[in-house]
Order: sequence, then structure tokens, then C-alpha cells
Amino acid sequence: MWRFDETRKRSVGYDYMITTTMKPNHTVARDHCLAPARASRAALAGARYGRLFPEPPPLDLRPDQLRALGQLGGLCDASDGFDYARGVAAGWPIFGQYIAHDLTADRSALTMRADVDALVNFHSPRANLECLYGDGPSAQPFMYSHADGAKLLLNGHDLPRNSEGVALIPDPRQDVHVPMSQLQVGLARMHNRLVDRLRQDGVPEGELFEEARRAATWHYQWVILNGLLPTAIGPERAARLLSEGPRLFLSAGETPYIPLEFADGAYRYGHSQVRGEFHLNHGGSPLRLSPDLVGFQPLPPEKAIDWRLFFDVPGEPPAQRAKKIDGRLCASLMALPAAIVGSVRDPELASLALRDLKRGVGTGLPSGEAVARALGEEPLTPAQTGLDGVSSWEGETPLWYYVLKEAELHSDGERLGPVGGTIVGEVLVGVIDRDPESYRAVDPGWRPTLPSREAGRFTIADALVPNE
Repeated sequence: MWRFDETRKRSVGYDYMITTTMKPNHTVARDHCLAPARASRAALAGARYGRLFPEPPPLDLRPDQLRALGQLGGLCDASDGFDYARGVAAGWPIFGQYIAHDLTADRSALTMRADVDALVNFHSPRANLECLYGDGPSAQPFMYSHADGAKLLLNGHDLPRNSEGVALIPDPRQDVHVPMSQLQVGLARMHNRLVDRLRQDGVPEGELFEEARRAATWHYQWVILNGLLPTAIGPERAARLLSEGPRLFLSAGETPYIPLEFADGAYRYGHSQVRGEFHLNHGGSPLRLSPDLVGFQPLPPEKAIDWRLFFDVPGEPPAQRAKKIDGRLCASLMALPAAIVGSVRDPELASLALRDLKRGVGTGLPSGEAVARALGEEPLTPAQTGLDGVSSWEGETPLWYYVLKEAELHSDGERLGPVGGTIVGEVLVGVIDRDPESYRAVDPGWRPTLPSREAGRFTIADALVPNE
């Protein structure tokens, strides 16, 4: 591979240009990526939330209306059983949650917020594995190997932990449950594998970490856009977005932000996909996400995940399937333990559904019908959302719940409908396209360099279950 011997400049929609100067290098580095010059962080200081649809008014709902939907026994409770999706593997909502942690960190209390403009996103609005790398080995050396400073520290099958069992990671949410902590381990292993490959190819020691970080991030972004995106919104809508780009989100020169309609509404669709119990490996019995798989403690070897049971792998039996998106959540999410939600005055707030609904009201989200009208879509009727059967219901539908019911009606719960698909698709593509260090901005012709089981098709399974 040649490192370009001329200065290359590319405009990516910000108020600066990326300039990269490279020299001929006859040592082929399989995982080398074009490296942008250090980008200014000024545009990302005080990362913010914003509105994708600023015109529709907030949907104002009473507490009794929210309880009718979100409490145990309400419309969102799937404790009496549910159906599994045909085409969605069980690992996709876990990976989707990982992306949410990477893009957003909202540390405000679950209350009504008078000033949404004052909300601060404590993560940069980039899909850049910030929740894996933190601030890097210089700033957070406790997360990196003392023996090999370019590698992330692991403890066998588990995350590294201190003497009290607390995970040594940038974001404690990455240890919230076993599938999440195991995904953190899997991506750390991918990074360490890239370090080994780059070292074998002669990359200087002082460059190894940044080269491997960039390569891992680009593989991760590839999986988001070519794996999760078509699974979530459908291959045709995904292909159109990747070809034409977003039309509503992040115009050129606009300061990056995360829309509240995404963070507190549509992107929470994955909560409805989480299945009630999981087989972690071929030797174990099925375990519930809560309380069996609650994290924040050392992981016993018998709970180490075999990712072939969570994602489809060519040549292997199909993985477990995710729950259909149908407006309801499994029992584990309707009664979260104190280890996750903390001590709450209102026991009803142990319901993730009620927390999602309260969050949407607290951030002033518009109704799902209002967003549908803004997009030129025919809104669902009360009979279609099921709200006509709630005697206390007045007004329109919370955006989060609307997105779930829309998916159920438009695609039998396999993928998102037009409102949910537009919001999720536009934001995921937009944040990667407008990231000056993403592969779409720096080198749109880049393709994954790690081995894949199918030629020309790199998947999340290739990242987590190596085939080399």
C-alpha cells in the first residue's frame, strides 16, 4: 500500500479542511487508514442536543396517561408473551444500545426539564468508540495494558476490574448487563487484533495505538451503516440514504448535535426488541436479562458469550432472534432492578417503558402523528396505535410509542416504519458523514481490511468471531 506523496484535501461540511501528507512506504500495512490531521475539537465543545422537527408543539400528557401505557399491566407490558422476529438476530438491539452509549451521555435527572437548550451531551456526537477508548492511554492508562501500551486491558473473558469489582472502562453503562460488557470485551479484542496485525506489518510502535484505533473505528462505522442500518430501516431505505445522504439532518456547516427525537424517541425502538431470556453459550441454560444478567460485578466464566448465538454467522445455525417491535417490552425491562435504576421514590419508575415515556415528555417531544404530518406521511389512527381502547386517553401518541406501533403495522415488527426509519436513518448516516475523521469523510472508497467469511461482506460477526 502506498502512503500518498502529495497533500490531499477534502471538504467534509465543517469550516475547515482535512489535510493529510503521506510518504511512500513499501511495507504493506493491511489495516492502515488514511489519517486526517488532528481535527479541531472546538466545534464539538459543549456537545448539544437539538430538534429535528422544531415546528410541531410538544405533546403534553398527564401522569395517569403515561402510567396507562408504561406501568406493569399497561399497553407496553409484554409479560404475557410475545413473538420473535424472523430476520433480526438477538444481538442487534445490544449493538444498537452500544451505539446509543457512544453517541450520547445525558446525566440529567429523569424529571421535567424547563430549559432543553441547557441540556449537555457529555459525549461527542460521533460514532467513534469513545465509550471504548475514553481519552486514550496517556490520559487513562489504567484501561491499557502495561506490557503493551497500544492494547486495551482485558481480564481473560471479562473487563478489567478493580479490587471491588468495578470495571475499568470510560463509561459505567458499558457494564450494565452481561451482553453489553461482553460486547465491550469483543470490540476491545478487535482493537488488540488490529494492533497485532499492524505490528506484523511494520507500523512504528509510536503509531500503533492511533492506527489501530482508527481502523477499529472505521470497521465499527462500517457495521453501523452496512449491518445495523439496513436491519433497522430496511435495505432500500438504507441504500438510498447512503447514496444520497440525509435531507433533514446536519446540513453542510451545521454544528453537529444529537436530535432529541432520535435520542429520547425513535432510537429507543431497540427496547422493544430485547428478548426475555438469552442462551449465552452452548453449554448454558437460558438466562433473563434481569436479574440473571445484571452487570456491575465480575463475570463468571460460564457467562462468557458465544457471539454465534447472538449474530448470524455463515455456515453456522441461525442465531437467537430478537423480539418483534410491537409497542411492548419484555418482563425484564418492565421491572428493572435497583442495581440499574438506583433507589427511586416511585416504584413505577422501575419500568423502562414508563421511563422512556417520561423522558419524551420531559424533553418536549412532539407527537408521532405530528412528525408523520411533517414528513408527508399518513398518520396512524387511534385504532392502529391501540389508544382508542384506553378510556383516559386524550390527544395524540408519544413519539416513542408511535414509532413502535408503526413498525408493527408497516413491517410486522421486523423493522422501522417511515417515521422511525427516517429519524434513525438520517441521524446515523448524518453523524458519520459529518464526522471529519470517519471513513465516509476521509476515504469513502475504504473497505474493511479484517478477514470476512463472505468475500466483500464484512459483518459484526466477523468483528466479534474472528475467522483467521
